Amino acid sequence: MDPEVGLRLLFSPLVSNIVVRTACCSCSVGVVLPVYSTFKAIEGRDENEQKKWLLYWAAYGSFSVVELCTDKFLHWFPLYYHMKFAFLVWLQLPTTDGARQMYMTHLRPVLLKHQARLDQVVGFFYGQTSKFVSMHQAEIQFVRALLMKTFVSANQFAMGFIHPQRGHVSGAIEGRRQQFDTSDSGDED
Repeated sequence: MDPEVGLRLLFSPLVSNIVVRTACCSCSVGVVLPVYSTFKAIEGRDENEQKKWLLYWAAYGSFSVVELCTDKFLHWFPLYYHMKFAFLVWLQLPTTDGARQMYMTHLRPVLLKHQARLDQVVGFFYGQTSKFVSMHQAEIQFVRALLMKTFVSANQFAMGFIHPQRGHVSGAIEGRRQQFDTSDSGDED
């Protein structure tokens, strides 16, 4: 494929907006590919690859936090999703080593400067969360059981909808059963 054709497709108003926005918003560029690459790094036990993807996730997480605050305003700018797409690709590319650059020049200095205060905040948060969970253990177990029953019922409903010929599957939710006589030996005597 000619590079000029690819660039024309990427920057044509209708196609590019749909394709690039979908790639950015559906997290396929920022999450799906890196998750698989992280899986490969973990399973391959390659420490350099693992470190590379840890740096990526730190950079991506920071970007996501900033984006939560700015996306509502910035998405109106022309080519915003193109720039976001390019940034996510830049973070991942081994030739640019964008995640390492972002971490070393921006993220690391800020975190080192505020590390003591952040440790206090994280410690407080974990302490409060632990206290909340221990105080509400019964409610959490009830909600967990309710969610599990709901998921099982939804799965059974979906399987019955997808494969109706498989007969009745017993489970958490059962309706009234009706039996029909299909024999012809009724009124003919």
